[in-house]
Amino acid sequence: MSRNKDRLGGSQHQDTQPPAQTGGFSFVVPTEFVELPSQGRFYPQGHPLHGQDSIEIRQMTAKEEDMLTSRTLLKKGVALDRVISSLIVNKAIDPDSLLVGDRNAIIIATRVSGYGNLYETKVSCPACGTKQDYSFDLNQANIYDGADARDLGVKTNDDGTFNVALPRTGVDVQFRLLNGRDEKSFLSGMQSDKKTKSERNITRQLAAIVVSLNGDTSMQAKQYFIDNVPSIDSRHLRLAYRLSAPNVDLTQHFQCVECSHEQEMEVPLSADFFWTN
Repeated sequence: MSRNKDRLGGSQHQDTQPPAQTGGFSFVVPTEFVELPSQGRFYPQGHPLHGQDSIEIRQMTAKEEDMLTSRTLLKKGVALDRVISSLIVNKAIDPDSLLVGDRNAIIIATRVSGYGNLYETKVSCPACGTKQDYSFDLNQANIYDGADARDLGVKTNDDGTFNVALPRTGVDVQFRLLNGRDEKSFLSGMQSDKKTKSERNITRQLAAIVVSLNGDTSMQAKQYFIDNVPSIDSRHLRLAYRLSAPNVDLTQHFQCVECSHEQEMEVPLSADFFWTN
């Protein structure tokens, strides 16, 4: 998989705003610039991040720690959203409009600046099931820029969407990248599916990413496609999406202490990601 040579990281600087003052002391909360995996290429004209390769965030404080430990926010699943919103310096940026990969970059940079680069957690061996303590080095994260999508014949459009021809039906599909708002809607739908015991993860994803089919943007065309697309084409489209989406690659090597099984393992990005010993 193609990766750039630079590790994920932020360049820190002191805020130029006047320092907060109280009593006999004052200090400035540092900010840092976080590299965006998207490089701002897939935001529409007029979006504050259009054409921007980085975003400025404040470093986490006790106020954000309160958000991450709030039972109410955790239960609602909005703790990380509140933290991201609080840390972004430019308040014209809607956190829900962030592309998923850019959002992940902010989360990782916040974790590193707040608690350090080593993330120690418990994992279960995929082979023998043994639970064990394991340490991931977040400084080993790489930015994936989406270059591998060209191998599937994916074409990038000027408006931030993509086109790919499907192998079985030959349909030319225009698709888009998901943002934070789409991700929350997707997760909410998954929870509803579990209650009705009728999970629709694949068709839900297709409905979210497809923009047009052979130029037809109608809901009727999209629904017919979702209901009837052959599995080989569905898989091809989902692979095209995954390879097109810039993101942070947090896959790291794992070796079980019990059975010596080895494989690549991805670090999950959830509120637990910020809880330290």
